[in-house]
Parts: sequence; C-alpha cells; structure tokens
Amino acid sequence: MRRASSLTSSVLSRTLATVHDGGVAGFQPRFLRVALLSSCGTNNSDTSRRWFSPLLSSFSKSSGQTVSLCLAGAVATVSTVATATSVYAKEPPPAEVMPKEVVLYQYEACPFCNKVKAFLDYYDIPYKVVEVNPLSKKEIKWSDYKKVPILMVDGEQLVDSSAIIDKLGKRILPENTSKSGADEDEETKWRRWVDNHLVHVLSPNIYRNTSEALESFDYITSNGNFSFTEKISVKYAGAAAMYFVSKNLKKKYNITDERATLYEAAETWVDALNGRNFLGGSKPNLADLAVFGVLRPIRYLRSGKDMVEHTRIGDWYSRMEEVVGESSRIKA
Repeated sequence: MRRASSLTSSVLSRTLATVHDGGVAGFQPRFLRVALLSSCGTNNSDTSRRWFSPLLSSFSKSSGQTVSLCLAGAVATVSTVATATSVYAKEPPPAEVMPKEVVLYQYEACPFCNKVKAFLDYYDIPYKVVEVNPLSKKEIKWSDYKKVPILMVDGEQLVDSSAIIDKLGKRILPENTSKSGADEDEETKWRRWVDNHLVHVLSPNIYRNTSEALESFDYITSNGNFSFTEKISVKYAGAAAMYFVSKNLKKKYNITDERATLYEAAETWVDALNGRNFLGGSKPNLADLAVFGVLRPIRYLRSGKDMVEHTRIGDWYSRMEEVVGESSRIKA
C-alpha cells in the first residue's frame, strides 16, 4: 500500500501546472500529496492539515495567473461544424502570406492553446498538432520555453498565446493596420479582459465541487499521453487537488459565488457587443476569437451549459461556432 501511494504521489507530483503569461510552467509537487491524502479519505485530520498547509502556502506565493488552467483545466473540447447554409465564412489570408508549415505544441484542453486554435481555424491556416505529455514534456525539451502553447511557423518559434496571435496576425492580416484608433482600442481592451479576468473565472467553476472536478479530469485522462496507472492517479487525486486549489483561487481573485461571477462575465461580454453580431461588427475580430477560444473548452461541461442557460451569451457563441467552423488542423 505504501509503495502504491508512493507511486501515485510521484506520478501526480509532475501533473498539475501553474499558468504564467498564457503558458504552462513547471509542475508543483506539493499539490499532489494533498490530493492523495484527500482522495484516500484519511481520518487523521492533523496529518491532512500538515500536507494541506504547505500547499496553500506555496500557492499563495505563486505569481502565476491561474493554477493548471492549461492542464488540469482539462475539459471536453468542442469540434464544431459549419453548416452548408452558413451566412458567415472563414477568412483565409492571401496565398502569398499563408505560412507553409505551422505546428502547435499544446495541451488539448488548455484555454490559451484554444485561443491560438480559434485564430488558426477562423483564418483557415492549416496546422499540425503535437500533444505534449504533461508528465515528461519530452515533446518540448528542445525549447528553452517550457510552457504551452508553442507555435512553430516556418521554423520560427512563437510563444505566449496573445503574442503568438499578434505576431502571426501582423504577417497574415495586413489590412488590420488600417483599423481606426477606436476600433483597435476596443479590440485591445477586450483581449486584455480575457487574459486578466475571464480566464481567472474558469477554474473555480470547473472545480466547483468534486463531481465537476472529476468531469473535467475525465477528458485529460482520456486524451492525454498517460499510462493506465497515471490515468487513474491523475483523475482521482488530481481532481481532489484541484477541488481544494480552486477554493484558494476564489480567495485570490475575490470570487464569492463561482457561477454568479461566470454569468456576470458572460453578460459583460454580451453588453460589450451592444447589439452587434460580433465585437468586430459583421465579422469577428481578435477579441471575439479570444473569448470564444477560452470558453470553447468548457462549453459542454456543466459550467458551460449553465452559462448558456442562464445568460444571453448563447446566440453569440452559436454564431462563433458557425463562423469558426471546422478545424483547419491537419490530421496525422
């Protein structure tokens, strides 16, 4: 039993990650020991407190944006299909500026990775995906940047989701330079709102209770590069850890009611549309794509279903599903 616990703790100690500037950083081992004890239902409350206290202490000193949004925020990703009668269309760039080879190093359910994918999908830029093993991260050992997303564009490494979109956008969207100052300022304002506010609302909702935490981890254990033993360990102990960590996130970001905060963020976005189909008007701009990308991983989880049911965001989200359409990902 002691050996099994040691194995589980070792596996999990490399599993949860801290998000910094749109990427996933190194794993935090103390998170997992707490999860292991919590999931085993020990009756020794003093022992639990001894493990749990350093967890919260280490987290409170963290400079990261959000704990494990990219990995443990692992949730069901939606594959959307545009209808034949769509009134919207993708906007592929001219052939002369289309990148020849694009490779995305990602975690499938990472909201920041999904921001990049929403951009690539909308502009119909073909890309290959390399799913990074969150334990060994062997797929990105070649890079000095040990977080995801990493986007390789014709051999050039781009990092940090917002910076990736900015740099690639300048290359393929020369017409954006003709935007008026007011339009550009509005777009920039809401893109920052996504990174500085919206992403922080997600974890407390995804891990609001144990059943929702397990629902989230079902995805990563089904789609990540895990052995059988790792799948079991990550799902149960990881979900337990993130359930407790989400409580600390609520305090860090002054969230008292998770769902109310999520609903408020959704309504804030709809108010920003001010009756328009998209923030960009008749077609999405980069802020539309950022909001959509971040919300896409949670849309069909319980939290996302509640959000659509209790706010006005559903119509906009459906329009975005339609216009972003099928993924331009190149099947391996």
